[in-house]
Amino acid sequence: MSGSSPGRGGRPPVEPVAEGRPAPEASPPSESLRRAAPDLPPRAGEDLFLHRLRRLATHPGARGLRDDAAVLGGLVLTHDMIVEGVHFLPEDPPADVAWKLVAVNLSDLAAKGAAPAGCLLGYSLSTPEWDAAFLAGLEMALAAFDLALLGGDTVRSPGPRVFGLTALGHAAVAPSRSGARAGDALWVTGTIGRAGLGLALLRAGGDGPEIAAYRRPQPRLAEGRALAPVAHAMMDVSDGLLIDAARMAAASGLAVAIDLAHVPVAGDALAAVTAGDDYELLFALPPDVAPPVPAARIGSFAAGSGLTLCQGGAPVDLPPRLGWEHG
Repeated sequence: MSGSSPGRGGRPPVEPVAEGRPAPEASPPSESLRRAAPDLPPRAGEDLFLHRLRRLATHPGARGLRDDAAVLGGLVLTHDMIVEGVHFLPEDPPADVAWKLVAVNLSDLAAKGAAPAGCLLGYSLSTPEWDAAFLAGLEMALAAFDLALLGGDTVRSPGPRVFGLTALGHAAVAPSRSGARAGDALWVTGTIGRAGLGLALLRAGGDGPEIAAYRRPQPRLAEGRALAPVAHAMMDVSDGLLIDAARMAAASGLAVAIDLAHVPVAGDALAAVTAGDDYELLFALPPDVAPPVPAARIGSFAAGSGLTLCQGGAPVDLPPRLGWEHG
């Protein structure tokens, strides 16, 4: 979850949506749409907790806890946590876990057009060997993204490994996810679904280049900075393309339509757009504006509410779940 959007709830767990989640239990079919429309009355669990939490987050920089990050002047702040067995596999190499922890936080900064400045680490101690391998991966990630480690905290826990990172960056313009306008086009960078395929390969004992997409995502920092001055709205794709597009539309008070034929996917289209862990950028532009970075135009916004799908113009029913959600 980001510093200003606990509702994003961290990253997809260790089973792709298409295969079903081991825990928590699957939500009823309407739940994705409920959570994509944040003004609906809360029911229970995370929904209710966030509803209550928003009453405390009254500072304008919190953006109502409905964005990828908090914004204080030109400072952008985000915080994500990852949990063993939920956001990464127990068998994942510690160095890859460290990389992913850094990358998912920087993806939030990318979605606000921010240049990374520093981070604070929250670390649950493990065995000396595991800790050493994690630190080697952390050093590699910090160097790769020119990110300064500024501090943090350590704990020891008898439970699964839990890590948190707070990332800070600077942005002259930090587009929210709520700024889309009727008539805007919806765009996405990169290919959707590669991380989901990578996770499936790992669970099946296979191998392939998609595993790197799952274990070592690449935040779109340069693309975010290029898009920030022109995008009406922007967020990263963490929980699944469909659910994140629905959240952008709901935050903007609009309806969104997506043509699956135009979405660059790896593997089955519906599995790809609900799998999550992509960390691509999803953004809204005026219909006559071309993005300054490589991207695919996949849909449009209009007056109204909700998400509709088609495939080359033919209507497509929404899947039972649009992406990953906490129970």
